[in-house]
Amino acid sequence: AVGANDPVGAVWRRWEPHIHTPGTAMNDRYKSATLSDFLDLVEQAVPIVECLGVTDYCLTRRYEEVRAAAESGRLPNVRMLFCNVELRLSIETKAGKGLNIHLLVSPDDPRHVGQINRFLSKLSFQFASETFQCNEDDLRRLGMAHDPSIEDDEAALQAGINQFKVNFNELKAAYEDSAWIRSNVLIAVAGSSNDGTSGLQDATSSFAAMRKSIERFAHVIFTATPRNIEFWRGDGVLTEDELIQQYGGPKPCLHGSDAHDLD
Repeated sequence: AVGANDPVGAVWRRWEPHIHTPGTAMNDRYKSATLSDFLDLVEQAVPIVECLGVTDYCLTRRYEEVRAAAESGRLPNVRMLFCNVELRLSIETKAGKGLNIHLLVSPDDPRHVGQINRFLSKLSFQFASETFQCNEDDLRRLGMAHDPSIEDDEAALQAGINQFKVNFNELKAAYEDSAWIRSNVLIAVAGSSNDGTSGLQDATSSFAAMRKSIERFAHVIFTATPRNIEFWRGDGVLTEDELIQQYGGPKPCLHGSDAHDLD
């Protein structure tokens, strides 16, 4: 890409790795805004956004919409567009939230959408003596099983996604079992106290081992907290060598807007 090797040395580039679009499966506050409205704001952003991670829960459909728009000429400044699939683990934080974990999918393989959807279908959730996979049909079925009063397909899909929680050990085993996934997907975990690993702290440290397992599995921490950043680069309570020993090494910290509305 032009400018990838800039002769002036290090260059700051604006990334937005965690952003939702109109029609996102949960907490959609875009109201009557269209995808075009969303794209207009991204294109007008200053500094320009050069890397965009289109995010949705359990699904790739909103990423596919933005990708199609980019292929037709939108987002000319975005040099890298990638899919961010947000999942919630079955382990709960102190705030009563399912811990958020993200699959950051490389767009390099032209078949990446099909590949990530095949991977997602390997993840399952048990409810009412039934097993539901992480795909649109089963998520819709789950929503209707959870709330039989739902008749609308989109409402059923959203209800199913809201109920679907991923078992961490199942996710880890599926990830390690797929050579394609290991080569093309990075795992990011939220570091916040609301829906991230900091929310697993308690007075007795009863979740310390689980927290360490999840953070060791992750390649990226979603955090903007200075203390967290210092920790993950080896300038906090652990040295870089200790991070390598306990967590597999330092972790890059990324921060996105997590936008669910135009504002």
